[in-house]
Amino acid sequence: MKKICYVFLIFCLTFVFSSCNAKEEYAILDENLVPVEYDDNHRVYYEIFLGSFSDGNEDGMGDFRGLINRLDYLNDGDSTSGKSLGIEGIWLMPIMPSPSYHKYDVTNYMAIDDDYGTIADFEEFIAECDARGIDVIIDLVLNHTSSQHPWFRSARNAMQSGEMDNPYLEYYTLVTEENKESGKTYHSFSGDYFYEGNFSASMPELNLDSDLVRQEIEAIIAFWYDLGVKGFRLDAAKYPYLNDDDKNIEFWNWFVEECKKHDPDAYIVGEVWSGDSLIIPYYESFSNFDFGMSQSQGAIAMVANNMDDVNWYVQYITTYRNRVENVNQNAVLTPFISNHDMNRAAGFLSVEDYSMHVAASLYLLTYGTPFIYYGEEIGMKGSRGTENTDANRRLKMLWGDKDKVESPIGATYSEDLQTNGTVRSQIIDSSSLYNHYKKLIMLRQANPEIARGEYTPLTFEGYYYFGGFLSTYDSNTVGVFHNTGEEPIVIDLSDYTDHTFAIVSGYAGLGEALLEGQILTISGKTSVVLK
Repeated sequence: MKKICYVFLIFCLTFVFSSCNAKEEYAILDENLVPVEYDDNHRVYYEIFLGSFSDGNEDGMGDFRGLINRLDYLNDGDSTSGKSLGIEGIWLMPIMPSPSYHKYDVTNYMAIDDDYGTIADFEEFIAECDARGIDVIIDLVLNHTSSQHPWFRSARNAMQSGEMDNPYLEYYTLVTEENKESGKTYHSFSGDYFYEGNFSASMPELNLDSDLVRQEIEAIIAFWYDLGVKGFRLDAAKYPYLNDDDKNIEFWNWFVEECKKHDPDAYIVGEVWSGDSLIIPYYESFSNFDFGMSQSQGAIAMVANNMDDVNWYVQYITTYRNRVENVNQNAVLTPFISNHDMNRAAGFLSVEDYSMHVAASLYLLTYGTPFIYYGEEIGMKGSRGTENTDANRRLKMLWGDKDKVESPIGATYSEDLQTNGTVRSQIIDSSSLYNHYKKLIMLRQANPEIARGEYTPLTFEGYYYFGGFLSTYDSNTVGVFHNTGEEPIVIDLSDYTDHTFAIVSGYAGLGEALLEGQILTISGKTSVVLK
């Protein structure tokens, strides 16, 4: 009889009493899935809009105190406990003082917005993250400031007073009518002068050619590294020099070198929201979000919704990675399915029919550093709607307990449309989307080849719903295979690869997977990792 090798990734419910009047119920993962520790930038990150995440002082606003209270939900510091999601990095959307709810127009680059807490709160947060092995990056908006920033106010006051030698006049791109450049947006500044503000009149563009501005940026970098950040997410990275990618890349190369003076392994990821061909050159400077993977028409959703086949997806991610590595051999790619500027993924990927689960498997069981948008793991919904407001994409986290956090001002999305449950309801449900994410992260951590390895795509002719690849790292090879269809598939892998598999490292999805010799049986809507 042929030996059948299983590693079940089945959840066992265990009950942990945290106090006499409160009970937490956790699903514990299979102890055989042992994470392999690597101290590098190939991590699973979690994006947080702090104002909507968790309220620590019961004023309705999310804050650092609330986030600190929730860190055990994200990562309790014990990768084998099965009591937390297991993320290894956090990206904080803007936390600096700002007049707006979203805080992408900064008034002080070296402070914490009062709504969120204090520098001391931030330092405590960093210390708690360090204790759990979580890296932290923060949003940094350098192409523009707020029009309420003291730099801008000083510049305007100086011009109105005729103090044309005031240094702050050098901080912004100020032009007269005849010097306006085509394609850029200008607003009245003072007298005959205009300032560049391509996003909004309240967001004047900085003059990044100014040595004085660059000295300010150097001080900003040093300030946050001294507080313990791992790096930055760079907002609107293609806009510092509008329509001039070469100058943008030159500037960002300078910026990254300044960061590396503080941390040689600094993790910098840029937002270049464009097609693949326009994103790839920016990999010379830093990691970039792989926008071709995201949204309803992106590679992940198209395959998860069976609009494209798995073989195409495997070829796409391999080809894209090869193109990036031609620019930067050490690049760390960054797959994701949605973020704060997009409609939430559960709106175009159904949790009920498991397409959301499939999408999670497709991008969490692939290269680089994937980013989860907060609430994605429980299938939160939110879209701009007819009101056309991004506040609907940044709704309050659905904890299902007494957290008093509220959605941001301007949000109009009805809570009745949130149909996939809360953290509280999903933690104890072994088949929930939350526990699916937890399984995938643990599978990924137990098989470091997935994130770091060299891919060999496999072609399964005649199969639309089935596909996969080999990934080799440190002389070890794993196979990752997906069945995106409804029906189980039985396939002899020896017909498609000379590599011999011995065991099922783990699987995640609607069903299960088993290996008998080189014959793989995999349920529908299920992914598997073979060794």
